[in-house]
Amino acid sequence: MDEKLVLWGGLECTVNRVRDRFFSQLDRNGHVTREGDLERFASLGIQALRYPVLWERTAPRGVEHANWSWLDARLPGLRALGVEPVAGLLHHGSGPLRGGLLDPDFATHLAAFARAVAQRYPWLEHYTPVNEPNTTARFSGLYGVWHPHGTDDRTYLQALINQCKATVYSMREIRKVNSRAKLVQTDDLGKTQGTPAMAKLVAFYNERRWLSWDLLCGMIRPGHALWQYLMDAGIAVDDVLWFVDNPCPPDIIGINYYITSERWLDDRVENYPEAYRCEWYGHRLADIETARALESPTGGIGALMDEAWQRYRLPLAVTEAHIDATRQDQMRWLHEIWSAASDARERGIDMRAVTVWALLGSYDWDCLVTDDRGYYESGPFDVRGVQPRETALAALMRDLAAGRPHGHPVLDGTGWWRRPGRFLCEPVVDDARSALPLPARPRISPETARPILIVGSGSLGRAFTEICEQRDLRYKKAACDDVDLTDASAIDRLIETHLPWTIIDAADLIDVDEAERTGVESLRCMPARARTLAEACTRHGTQYMTFSSDFVFDGMRAHPYVETDDVSPINRFGSIMADLEAQVLCACPQALVVRTGSLFGPCDEVNFLLRALHALSQERPFEAAHDLTFSPTYVPDLVHACLDLLIDAEAGILHMSNRGAVTWAEFAIQAATIAQMDADFVHARPVRDLRFVAARPAYSVLASDRAAILPTLDSALHRYVEYLRALRKPGL
Repeated sequence: MDEKLVLWGGLECTVNRVRDRFFSQLDRNGHVTREGDLERFASLGIQALRYPVLWERTAPRGVEHANWSWLDARLPGLRALGVEPVAGLLHHGSGPLRGGLLDPDFATHLAAFARAVAQRYPWLEHYTPVNEPNTTARFSGLYGVWHPHGTDDRTYLQALINQCKATVYSMREIRKVNSRAKLVQTDDLGKTQGTPAMAKLVAFYNERRWLSWDLLCGMIRPGHALWQYLMDAGIAVDDVLWFVDNPCPPDIIGINYYITSERWLDDRVENYPEAYRCEWYGHRLADIETARALESPTGGIGALMDEAWQRYRLPLAVTEAHIDATRQDQMRWLHEIWSAASDARERGIDMRAVTVWALLGSYDWDCLVTDDRGYYESGPFDVRGVQPRETALAALMRDLAAGRPHGHPVLDGTGWWRRPGRFLCEPVVDDARSALPLPARPRISPETARPILIVGSGSLGRAFTEICEQRDLRYKKAACDDVDLTDASAIDRLIETHLPWTIIDAADLIDVDEAERTGVESLRCMPARARTLAEACTRHGTQYMTFSSDFVFDGMRAHPYVETDDVSPINRFGSIMADLEAQVLCACPQALVVRTGSLFGPCDEVNFLLRALHALSQERPFEAAHDLTFSPTYVPDLVHACLDLLIDAEAGILHMSNRGAVTWAEFAIQAATIAQMDADFVHARPVRDLRFVAARPAYSVLASDRAAILPTLDSALHRYVEYLRALRKPGL
């Protein structure tokens, strides 16, 4: 074995087809045209990168018409940066042939492209001609999700055999050019468990998961557990035995592992949400992630590594490690997989690498890329700004690659796949499993027990404490009344007592009209208090975050404000906020100052929407301005995003609002429509008729050049109304 476990990276590059629509991840994540990505990837310390050398992009009209310019500009660049490309020729795609995966020329045509790649780049040594052939065949031939939308075993198996045969042909052609070329064969590897009534189906699923590797290794012949299944599906004997005569065992078995990879099958369908109920092979059942159903954790990826090693005795690598989750859970997931891989090596398994997948994130995998919804999962880089933004995963990767311990405090917690709130049903108790040892946990140093210190006991402070609880983030609270936050020595004592890694100044902001009317002392003290907190954070090397407002702008424009726009407040509250921003960043340049639109959310009992919906539920008129345009901010979305940004160690000014611009009248009408109330009771008025004390900017819509990460306003409103309904608010 190599001296140590190494780190690889991966770039989500799927080009899948749904009916006659094609979905390309490379176009959506911007890598196709963006300069500088290769240097970003190399900076992570990775030794290899699973990189798209895609057939349908490079040679859609045949090898003789191939356009190599894009690859010519990138593959040698990776090599020069010391990162070895693992060339992926087809990634959940079906190639450019009309018949796709079922085309009779699929295997020979992909092999011709593979040979052309090897001839042009003879120094390439690692190839994945077809990514996840078993998974792609299931989605395309059995589940009907992707082209050709088959829903039967024969279509599934024929698509699988075609892809595996294409892999054999491709490696044969590649090795004619480069005899040292190695096959890194990836596929999703999970495990299925279930109730006793599901035992036969569970056993079948657990054999089926190996099919792509079994075919390539020439292991499927009479007597194989699934031989009769293949014959009953109508697959020709010669098509199967061809692999016995033409084996192409992988040089590295690539394990792709997700939280959805392990499944629980249950015949008691009434115990599960409707979305998880289905019918397969004559069984009516619930099919759900084990993490969402089983009270005790499974053996996780460590147990699956053992199974793969015992079955094949070939070198292994985790070729996709990724989870769609909040930042601390993304880090916990990667750290857990790395620890499991390290433990596997200690047990004598030839485990080569762990691959951090989706370096630039991925789009719309929540719907299996069957639609263009804009749902984005970030990775080590988040591409929702003008330039990719590093997340905390990047720093974790650098430490793993260098063999350094990573001491971020958020690793001292439990991933959601083990937390009590993960269940979507009454958890299933398995006495045999509960006696098993837990899967490998990250090796955490004692220093990581440091908490978040939340200053403020109002609605925003409550939201932070509740969401920290949900995310298993350690925190301490400090009410503004308990500590003199203008006293530097008192703040020093507070920090020395709790040793926080970050301080969140979550004190509720003062009402803008009250500020204008009275110039309240608490408002005038805000900049000084924030500055004192910021100075203390600088002294103690602690992160600091505070909040500002869209009211720092004068509204004399008709397009959204971004972080670099000059401030020009038109009321007392806005002036105080602008002063606070300047003082904080002067005292602590690494502070994070978050500007928001007007807030609404569960912890606030007096917000505009709640008053509007209460009035409409009683069929009373509700007045709102039709000439003030802004971008509201839903507090749960804000808090989750702020916690992620703090974990990422972001600094400076950053805008946070839900995507969408509305007037106050439109805001009330949209909420009323979602709540199925009579929106005619919303009376749109000019702002001059509403007798506000403080001037308002006519247009204060916020956008971000740095991190446009909050969901849409429509999504936020639907979730807020559902929350109110769950509380049985009057009229909802």
